[in-house]
Amino acid sequence: MDAIQLLKSDHKEVKDLLEELSETTSRAVKRRAELIDTIQHKLHAHTTIEEEIFYPAYREAGGKEQEKMYYEALEEHRAAEDLVLPDLFKTEPNSEKFSGRAKVLKELIEHHIEEEEGDLFKQAKQLLDKATLQSLGESMAERKKELLAQGKQRKGNGARDN
Repeated sequence: MDAIQLLKSDHKEVKDLLEELSETTSRAVKRRAELIDTIQHKLHAHTTIEEEIFYPAYREAGGKEQEKMYYEALEEHRAAEDLVLPDLFKTEPNSEKFSGRAKVLKELIEHHIEEEEGDLFKQAKQLLDKATLQSLGESMAERKKELLAQGKQRKGNGARDN
């Protein structure tokens, strides 16, 4: 699977999880907690492979416009992972505040996905040849596998990644 296919697959998975989270009610405390843990785990693996492997290759292959998009994407990751998600973890799952924060997280991530799939990926396809995208995809898949295994290990020990 090439890098862009892998990232699009991740996007769909996270969007589906966020949609499920947004459809829960304040009575679904256990399900909300499970979903937010899963979302955090999947997002961490996804943003890490983008930041460590895909974005640097994209930035290196491009010019000023790609550098600008690179930094914007990093900031969007930071906003979701370091600001909104930790606040969501601190919020009681049975509250309306949780619903509001979950909606903000969903909208933030959906906006980020639209920009990546609408602009960044199209540019990446022009800047990087098929062999490079394939090689990046293989490296990203391997790294993602490691990150997901680490997350499962931490989860098994009762630790959260936040």
